[in-house]
Amino acid sequence: MSLAMLRALLLLLLAPGMVRAAQEPAAAAVGAASSGSLLGQLLQLGLGLAVVVGLIFGLGYLMRRVGPLAPQGGQHIKLVSSLPLGPRDRLLLVDVGGTQMLLGTSPGRINTLHVFEQPVADLSAAAAGNSDFARKLQAMLKRGAGS
Repeated sequence: MSLAMLRALLLLLLAPGMVRAAQEPAAAAVGAASSGSLLGQLLQLGLGLAVVVGLIFGLGYLMRRVGPLAPQGGQHIKLVSSLPLGPRDRLLLVDVGGTQMLLGTSPGRINTLHVFEQPVADLSAAAAGNSDFARKLQAMLKRGAGS
């Protein structure tokens, strides 16, 4: 056998192995890049989902705290006082156009317990207490801004 034939035979035997060895690091690099990209995409998806769920809960909390944004000025029915009697039952003192009523509430039912001839609770005193608090808060804020 000649030396040229031996080289050709050796090249034929080793060439597929060399090609495979050269392709394996490239394939590993592509696989690592795609798995890193997949991990990045999953992380981005998870963070986006967390932000959306957080916004939903945050807005729900704000709506409970602020209440409906409809104007409250023209209401003729006011809740004066409330006393829980149990997990689902309450006593309510309600002012309707200057007449105060004691109501008993339970799930699916509201009963009038008593209608008072004379108001039991003074609504102007409650309003004055709120404005007194507002005045004190304004004074404290002005003092804090002056410092």
